[in-house]
Parts: sequence; structure tokens; C-alpha cells
Amino acid sequence: MSKVGIRINIDVTKIDKSALYEGKKGKYLELTTFVDLDEKDQYDNNGFVSQGLGKEREQGGEKGAILGNVKVFWKDQSLTAPPAQADDLDDSDTIPF
Repeated sequence: MSKVGIRINIDVTKIDKSALYEGKKGKYLELTTFVDLDEKDQYDNNGFVSQGLGKEREQGGEKGAILGNVKVFWKDQSLTAPPAQADDLDDSDTIPF
């Protein structure tokens, strides 16, 4: 498993405040992010952040606004192994069917 550092920027004026909810320790905002570690968009971002509206509203077809973007600024790849090459496989690595 490797680690990544991700910077998140959101436009707080786009937050649907009616979707904030009370929890045991405060008021919360649900966020969802999608991150592509291998590709960046035209603005050098690796993904985006959208607001969750709650299960009921989302099941009713509503979608939360895209509030901002995410950018991977650091990767620790010391624990990842390079992908195996076809030449590295011998007959013992094949599936017998």
C-alpha cells in the first residue's frame, strides 16, 4: 500500500447548507471525491470534490454540486512493486485452464 498527499480546494459558496446534518459532536458536511492517481486534467488536477446530499435526496435523483478539485501533491511509492512483465512469468505462474 502506498500513501498519497492530496490537496482539496472547495468553493464554500456552493455548499447546499440544507444538506448539513447534526452529529454527536457537531454539524457535518458530507463530501465525496474521485481521484485518478495516473492522470491529470487540463488544470493539473487529479479529480474533483462533490457534496453529498443524504441518502434520501440522492435516491430521489438529486446530485450534489461539484464544489472543487483535488490535486495529488505527493506520492510515497516505496511500498509498491512494479507490474510483472510477460517475460517474467514462467509456466508455474499460468492458470491451468
